[in-house]
Amino acid sequence: MYRLMVLIRRFEETCGQHYSLGNVRGFLHLYIGQEATGIGAISALEPRDYIVTHYRDHGHAIARGLDTNRIMAEMFGKRTGLSKGKGGSMHIFDAAKHFMGGHAIVGAQLPLAAGIALAQQYQETDVVTMVFFGDGATNQGTFHETLNLASVWQLPIIFFMENNLYGMGSAVGRVRHRGPDFNDAMGAYDVDVISVDGMDVVAVREATQAAVDRVRAQGSPIFIEAKTFRFVGHSFADPGDQYRERAEVDLWRRRDPLETYPQRLLDFGIATQADLDDIAASVDEEIDAAVEFATNSADPDLSEAFDDVYA
Repeated sequence: MYRLMVLIRRFEETCGQHYSLGNVRGFLHLYIGQEATGIGAISALEPRDYIVTHYRDHGHAIARGLDTNRIMAEMFGKRTGLSKGKGGSMHIFDAAKHFMGGHAIVGAQLPLAAGIALAQQYQETDVVTMVFFGDGATNQGTFHETLNLASVWQLPIIFFMENNLYGMGSAVGRVRHRGPDFNDAMGAYDVDVISVDGMDVVAVREATQAAVDRVRAQGSPIFIEAKTFRFVGHSFADPGDQYRERAEVDLWRRRDPLETYPQRLLDFGIATQADLDDIAASVDEEIDAAVEFATNSADPDLSEAFDDVYA
């Protein structure tokens, strides 16, 4: 899991650099700080399970094992990208990996995930669908409508909320009348809730594994709330220092999973510093290769503008 943490962090930092250089265009929402949440959750899934997520999707894609070269090419808008250069940062897809995309509209992924779960229920499989969303999506009608249907129909779905305490620039306590915690809201939908420390990859893995086992066995929805924190602004264009106190960011940085988890590996004798250094070096090589692949890939041709367009 440590290698995935480093890979996601370096990938995100590299994307930020190339956004500044103009190689990555459009919007860029980085996952820096939230790596333990995505890795812990996705590591509990099997390849047959489905994932649907939001526009902060690069970390989830890497955790799922999507090809780093093709993710980077998509970031660069190249033909070799996973969405053939047409999706960019917010629309990473790989149907072969059952990774059903990042979605740019807040809350839009929720009904889609319910549809996938309904299909699995109809086919009488024990496949689990996991849908990621942020705390900001809970103010959308799709959130409440999907939860209600999932409860009524007893769909095999895990609602995984990455509560990073801010919806764009608004603290969650300012836009939710009952404060920053969400476990009290699920009683209205009769959906079981699991709360977990999203900065602890092992805790997230264990909590998610328990949820996956229950959904697979019972076919009923579960809601997981992971408390996490993004160290950067909402998007790359947002420095984040206009609405968050520096002291708050510094407090969360002391819990950076890329610092605490490797220290745990060292303390328990699971890895040596040389092992960790070798992992970091191999990640740097992979990222360099991905940038080279993306840089050397061709742009989509204008004649392809309407290819793969559903409507």
